[in-house]
Amino acid sequence: MTKSILTPTTTPHDAKEKSLRPTSFDDYIGQEKNLEKLKVFIEATKIRDDHLDHVLLYGPPGLGKTTLAQIIAYEMGVNIKITSGPAIERTGDLAAILSSLKERDVLFIDEIHRLNRTVEEVLYPAMEDYALDIMIGKGPSARSVRLDLPHFTLIGATTRAGD
Repeated sequence: MTKSILTPTTTPHDAKEKSLRPTSFDDYIGQEKNLEKLKVFIEATKIRDDHLDHVLLYGPPGLGKTTLAQIIAYEMGVNIKITSGPAIERTGDLAAILSSLKERDVLFIDEIHRLNRTVEEVLYPAMEDYALDIMIGKGPSARSVRLDLPHFTLIGATTRAGD
């Protein structure tokens, strides 16, 4: 549901559009084998009382990758932040998003294959170590500061296989 440019509140059309999107695995149609695997994955995570491991969703446009990411967050009982690869232009953009996450939140990056290489290099340690290394200053007096991040789940969506 997004705010309309013309009206500051959501319209009945917006509510209807949101209600058409499935909100749980029971409402999702298709991809039964993948859904069963995801259900096991999520159930095991809940039993461990842990965050979900990172996920990469691949498929053509319109297949339901964004919807599936929202369902995963719903089934886990956590919040989801949604963005896209092209929207994260600088490492500072990524740092702002990551530092706003809470423990076990889901970060969904649509078109993750379109992330800029520099941003990718910052994302790797954030995914592996749940930390950001930030450089403060320039030249010989520059120093690195490590910012610990909450354990989050990155769900990336791509239309490209193996790139």
